Amino acid sequence: MELLVGVIASAPAAPEPYAALAELWQDRRSELTESLVEGGSLSALPAQAYFLFLEGDMDDAVMALGSVTGARPDVAWGAAPWFGDVGFLGAVSAEALAEACLRTLDYGHDLDTDEMREQFAPWFHALDVVSERHPVPEALAAMARLPRACGQYELAFGLCDRADAVDRVMWTAVARATTWRVMRDLEQAAAAFECALHLDSANWSIYLDLADVRAEQGDFAAAASLVEQALKYEPHDVSLRAASAAYRTRLTGSSDDLKALIALAPELPHTTYRNLLIDYACAGPKLPRRLVAKAHRIRKH
Repeated sequence: MELLVGVIASAPAAPEPYAALAELWQDRRSELTESLVEGGSLSALPAQAYFLFLEGDMDDAVMALGSVTGARPDVAWGAAPWFGDVGFLGAVSAEALAEACLRTLDYGHDLDTDEMREQFAPWFHALDVVSERHPVPEALAAMARLPRACGQYELAFGLCDRADAVDRVMWTAVARATTWRVMRDLEQAAAAFECALHLDSANWSIYLDLADVRAEQGDFAAAASLVEQALKYEPHDVSLRAASAAYRTRLTGSSDDLKALIALAPELPHTTYRNLLIDYACAGPKLPRRLVAKAHRIRKH
């Protein structure tokens, strides 16, 4: 099985190793099942995905393929003949395909290249077919993350349009907003986040997303106001509290707010966001140099 997976990795579209795997599965099913359960190695996932396909378990098959694709996107695992099979595309659920898409992004690889777009072409085809057959809005919104990561913005928007034709839900508006934001169209992003808030007015994370967009636009008064609204729903979230301190510091030059940000900064889970908030705050008016230097020291570590 390991040898056949190696052959698949070198030529994912070739039918021969899959035929050999099918024979192996037919002859040694119980032994292979036990091996897969006990081993659970990433290298076995392409074979496991195909075995699940042979058993008619299309949902688990696509999720297994998503996991190995996320770890090794340099291999066009989606070129496997079974992945483009009409029977597979006609049976796999939108929810499972959406989860598989999210798994392809788990390792944070850069997918926005011509090479990656070519590698993921079978995935884009699957998204188109399944989203048309089974247009579940929440699932389509999740699917949109993969083409967005690959720079396939038209497909991402197309999935959002298809979802909206069924029902307008908050997740689709967020997916649309995030795509506009990645494209650096901040006004369109803000409008889409506002639409998401209209659909779910108590969602604090959308207030924060919109506040961050307004900050990128230089409107720190709007950013601070939006974060204050979010804090009414989630007063203890560290990201909200840090953003509130940063935007107020930028707006008013408050030393107390900068001290609050300095105290919260080590708790922020994302270094890039932490550093951005520090940069915003330290550009506030008439701040004590010693306090600004202290904030900058946190930024360097």
